[in-house]
Amino acid sequence: MLPPTDDVKNWMHMFRWIVKLIRDEFGIEEQRLVRGAVLETELGLGIEQVEEVLGSTAQAFGIRFPPATLNEVLKLDELCMLAAWLKGLYKQPDFLSAGFAGDCRTTNPAAQ
Repeated sequence: MLPPTDDVKNWMHMFRWIVKLIRDEFGIEEQRLVRGAVLETELGLGIEQVEEVLGSTAQAFGIRFPPATLNEVLKLDELCMLAAWLKGLYKQPDFLSAGFAGDCRTTNPAAQ
């Protein structure tokens, strides 16, 4: 079951929501789930698990991650900022390539 989303009002709330999701779904200790943690190497998530996190986040918040998301997002805080932007809770993150940001805007009306 996904964590409730009612309290997610900014990117830090989104961060907390995703931390709870990863902690509960994959058993990763919360002290390892820090902002700059690299999803695959530092947290040990496989590509399928990262895709599962993306899918659960998309479902819970009604957003759509473009196909190239795994090429743009490496760290936990990047994932959180991207998800918050797609939901309209944060500004466009600086680390995104122009083409990817355009794809995000096309599929997510709140990302403007």
